[in-house]
Amino acid sequence: MTPSRTAPGRGGVIMERMGRGTLRIYLGAAPGVGKTFAALGEAHRRAARGTDVVVGLVETHGRDGTGRQLEGLEVLPRAEVTHRGVTLSEFDVDAALLRAPELLVLDELAHTNAPGSRNRYRWQDVEELVAAGISVLSTINVQHLASLTDVVAQITGVTQGETVPDEVVRRADQVELVDMSPEALRRRLAHGNVYPAERVDAAMGNWFRVGNLTALRELALLWLADRVDEGLRRYRAEHDIDHVWETRERVVVALTGGPEGETLVRRAARVARRGGDGVLLAVHVLRSDGLTGASPAALRTQRALVESLGGSYHQVVGDDVPAALLEFARGVDATQLVLGTSRRSRWARAVRGGIGGEVIAAGGEIDGHMVTPGAAGARGLQLPPLTGALPARRRWAGLVLALVGVPTVTAVCLLLGSALSLASVLLVFLLLVVAVALVGGLYPALVAAVVGGLAENWFFTQPTGRLTVSQLDDVIALGGYLVVAVAVATVVDRSARRATAAARSRAETALLASLSRSVLAGNRGLPSLLEQVREAFGLQAVSLVEVGTADDPSGGAGVVAACGEEQGPTEDVPVTDTLRMRLCGRPLAPNDRRVLVAFAEQAAVALKQGRLAVQAAEADRLAAGNSMRTALLAAVSHDLRTPLAGIKAASSALRSTELRLTEADRVELVETVDESADRLTALVDNLLDMSRLQAGALTPVTAPADLLGVVHRALTWVPDPSAIAVHAPDDLPPVLADPGLLERVVANLADNAARHAPGSPVVISAGTIADRVEVRVVDRGPGVAAQDRQRVFAPFQRLGDAPAGQGVGLGLAVARGLTEAMGGTLDVEDTPGGGLTMVLSLQVARTPGPRPADEEGVPDLLADRAGDGQVRGLR
Repeated sequence: MTPSRTAPGRGGVIMERMGRGTLRIYLGAAPGVGKTFAALGEAHRRAARGTDVVVGLVETHGRDGTGRQLEGLEVLPRAEVTHRGVTLSEFDVDAALLRAPELLVLDELAHTNAPGSRNRYRWQDVEELVAAGISVLSTINVQHLASLTDVVAQITGVTQGETVPDEVVRRADQVELVDMSPEALRRRLAHGNVYPAERVDAAMGNWFRVGNLTALRELALLWLADRVDEGLRRYRAEHDIDHVWETRERVVVALTGGPEGETLVRRAARVARRGGDGVLLAVHVLRSDGLTGASPAALRTQRALVESLGGSYHQVVGDDVPAALLEFARGVDATQLVLGTSRRSRWARAVRGGIGGEVIAAGGEIDGHMVTPGAAGARGLQLPPLTGALPARRRWAGLVLALVGVPTVTAVCLLLGSALSLASVLLVFLLLVVAVALVGGLYPALVAAVVGGLAENWFFTQPTGRLTVSQLDDVIALGGYLVVAVAVATVVDRSARRATAAARSRAETALLASLSRSVLAGNRGLPSLLEQVREAFGLQAVSLVEVGTADDPSGGAGVVAACGEEQGPTEDVPVTDTLRMRLCGRPLAPNDRRVLVAFAEQAAVALKQGRLAVQAAEADRLAAGNSMRTALLAAVSHDLRTPLAGIKAASSALRSTELRLTEADRVELVETVDESADRLTALVDNLLDMSRLQAGALTPVTAPADLLGVVHRALTWVPDPSAIAVHAPDDLPPVLADPGLLERVVANLADNAARHAPGSPVVISAGTIADRVEVRVVDRGPGVAAQDRQRVFAPFQRLGDAPAGQGVGLGLAVARGLTEAMGGTLDVEDTPGGGLTMVLSLQVARTPGPRPADEEGVPDLLADRAGDGQVRGLR
């Protein structure tokens, strides 16, 4: 038994154990796989062994098997939390801490607690319990892991509102996968062991499709496999195990950015596939100075190839390439390493072994594969190009300095005569070589070194006047001078090259980064981008031209955008199959052309972005029009029924010769006809106003409106107003709305809530949040599935919960259309504890206005109360 101590806490004295408790999480791919059943089974086993077990909260969801598992276990009473007039039941943390069991079962780790609870999220409750020394059994589905919400949304089309940080689950002492095949889970669903019978058909066609369940199952298995890998690496680190455990084939391929890269990647992929579920990892080593000489375009192509083959691409920094490769390979538990043979000549490899040889020699247990890249990767001994990093003007200046400096230095040394030794003369000539290298680079310095060496040999080395050397010391001095002179000239020239390359790379990177930010932010148009290209490359004019394709030669649209005036020959740079960038001005160097291609690609993105923005604006306009048309259809198909039915019934009774009507009956029938005609007239007026609104010729007559008055009048159109309670402060500010349209919106929402939650109270509450008033219509009905929350506002939606013959599903569609026409919003939320909450938000009126005298006479536009609002989603 864990020792315990007493500590003060909320609600009294809490028995708190010394030390932390443990957390065991049951992970599942979908609801219904048996997570809660497994947790309760473990609780029974622990209780049988004498452990003090308590159930904090378990949601049975009406499943008989889960309910039977609760028998024989102590269950804590739930806490009652009141929020906005609604009482909700939640897990009681204080009671659990006061009870202080050894083991507590707390279902649904991803649950969000009701406002006013001790913690906002249930996983925070669990962390508090574990910190107090109480061990916890909990459950979670893979779709609630925060890192996987975007993936789950892509698979299922549903974005999860409740998530748990992955780190919380990773810190658990045990994570147990509760697995079930998709077919078996669908059978459980069909037998009614997951959801009630009325929800089965819809669930089978949505979340519980075989493809969805298979993908979610794979996500759960992969996530747990990654956690197993983490645990294995941690175990090896704690026990100082540095050799590779070949639990899984991991193949690392080293990329240099050379032409052989694609061959290496494909060979490594084949090696990984031979191991069944092998992992492919590609790595490129960056030198710490950033000057690698690798082609960025080639690396991008090779990275795309790696990812298309199911691998991952990595970059590491290190000046010692073999050591960096081996450190990465050991860090990922690589079993095999694929490298290309050296592209240097055999002479160069004879002087110094290649990187591949060094890696294989030091690889130890990692198997090395040396792949011959073929003709594309072969390269013999080559001299550096004659054009250095320095401009031609400086190279010519260095050459002139060499040709003038050698005779000058020779003359000065001859004048000094015997005062200078041969060593001093060589030092003076070496200084001349260094000066020439600083001015003109490598080749002028080589000229100075050779000519200076000949002058030293002719004028200062015994015997003078001949190109011969008689003494060994002089031979060594001349040889050392030439070697030092060439080495110094090479170092100076290489430094200049690298400095120039680094400066150019910085400029290109800054330019491209600025361009990319502007394009992604959408704050720079095509003309501005082309102007930047023209200025950056010193061109006269730049145009983006759209041309036809081979399939549609006449499909071109001509010049899309242009800047500058074309005066002279032009050159086209391909961007895509249908886009060309036309340049007018100086010819571009290869390096400039490479950067220009990146600019052109960004220009194509900007063009596509602009066109998508236009399409999105058009789509928004069409969507707004469709919303209005939906409201019109709803009013025509439903709202005309009630007044017409009233007129028809009253007029038929008045005309009937078989009915004996009293004078009071006749007066009442005439009043019914008159009232229905007034309602019909008002309805037609509103329909005309909405049609003008759709055409953009009219806006709703918004004015400061008494919200509570509108709500109470709206409730008169509900069949049973007594079933609806209104909770709102008396000092509620007026809202900016059209009173008639707002009355109809509230009536539709109230009628919809009462229809779908029969026998349970419906609460309408209102309150002020900042500069808006929020009206919440809360019911305790069966609720709406998360994936169908937006579908409830679509017209003509009668999903599985709508009784036959009660409307065609337009109530909420009409409500949202009218709300948005008044500048408000209408959204849907879950009612904590079960049910649905419709949230209507309206702008507070700036200056409270008097209540219109004829507001009582504004006709209500409530849809057919017998069938309106049948738009609920899966319940």
